[in-house]
Amino acid sequence: MARTDAELVQLADAALGDAYTRAGTWMACRPGCHQCCIGVFPISTLDADRLRRGLAAAAPSVRAAVRARAAEAWGRLRPNFPGDAATGKLFTEEGHAEAFEEFANNEPCPVLDPTTGTCSLYAARPIPCRTFGPPMPNDEGGLGVCELCFVGASEEEVARCAVDATFLEAEEAAVADFEAGDAVHGPTLIAFALAEES
Repeated sequence: MARTDAELVQLADAALGDAYTRAGTWMACRPGCHQCCIGVFPISTLDADRLRRGLAAAAPSVRAAVRARAAEAWGRLRPNFPGDAATGKLFTEEGHAEAFEEFANNEPCPVLDPTTGTCSLYAARPIPCRTFGPPMPNDEGGLGVCELCFVGASEEEVARCAVDATFLEAEEAAVADFEAGDAVHGPTLIAFALAEES
């Protein structure tokens, strides 16, 4: 069971790598394909910390560009943020989860380089980013898959290539351990996590 962020990333990448190998040419993911980088989604405090560390280690020009995009994005998102905008924590009141379903679905990720269509902090990307693309088990008991991948594949073929998502249990444990020593708990957004660094 992963207890550190490095162990968690290793487990997640191994599970996703195995799924990609089985999927082969069914996967459309490649540099410059960034449909999954449009629209906001919750990230954990551990994801936010990893992104901040990745940003701190990036080249000065990358840091400046990402920080500027994050600050601009947070400026757009803050007024209708379904949570506590002061702490960046999502879902702090009843109705926030429902509001999030229609929240900022066209907002590009501030880490997305608009020129190259690639992630400026790829090695530090959140766990949800790592799981976009291949068939992932969802809360409804089915498999979620990028609409650009597995075009024309049978349900059996999609199921054959499903990600072994047991690493998500390790993520829960790693996040709990991280939050035990952190003042801020709960999910946030990439824009908030990186706008704080501006």
